[in-house]
Amino acid sequence: MKFFLISDNIDTQMGLRLAGIEGVVVHERHEMLETLEKVMHDDEVAIVLLTTKLIELCPDVISEIKLKQKKPLIVEIPDRHGDSKIGEKIDRYVSEAIGVKL
Repeated sequence: MKFFLISDNIDTQMGLRLAGIEGVVVHERHEMLETLEKVMHDDEVAIVLLTTKLIELCPDVISEIKLKQKKPLIVEIPDRHGDSKIGEKIDRYVSEAIGVKL
């Protein structure tokens, strides 16, 4: 099983490539959705890493995939430009999933 990165900047891609994780750089919503669709049908990919900025392009689609798809696991990673509040996003995601505010 492999990781795959979909990033909005080359620095993140190069850093993860050094760790052996392949990926692509995209900037538009349609590019990201096309790439994600291809990766989701690749049986070797178990975990897809997405930068925060790309998740913000289509949070509704990403949330739907996370809730309904068993594989691949989609993980948000902050990039060097981000002022991400991952903890708050996780709280919101769990609250939506189980219907209870944390």
